[in-house]
Amino acid sequence: MPYHKNKMAAFEAAQNGMRKVTDVYVNLQAMKHDPEFGREVKRFWEEINEAYQQVENADEVASEHQREQLVEFRDTLKQYVSELDEYNELR
Repeated sequence: MPYHKNKMAAFEAAQNGMRKVTDVYVNLQAMKHDPEFGREVKRFWEEINEAYQQVENADEVASEHQREQLVEFRDTLKQYVSELDEYNELR
C-alpha cells in the first residue's frame, strides 16, 4: 500500500504544481503593463521549474492513465515556456 500512496502523492503534487503555474499565468496575462510584471515573470519561471520537477517525479511512479495526464502537463508547460521565450525576444 505505501507504493500506491507514493504514486497518488506524487501525482497530486504534480497537479498542484500545474494549478499554481496556471494561476500565475492568468495573473501574468492580466498585468502586462504593470510595473511588477518583471517580478511576476520571474515567479512564473520559478513555478514552471518546480512544476516540471514535480511532473518528472510523478512520472517515475505513475500509472498509465496518470502518465497520459503528465504528458498533457508537460505540453502545457512547454507552451508557457514558448510564450515566455517569445516575450523575451520582443523585449
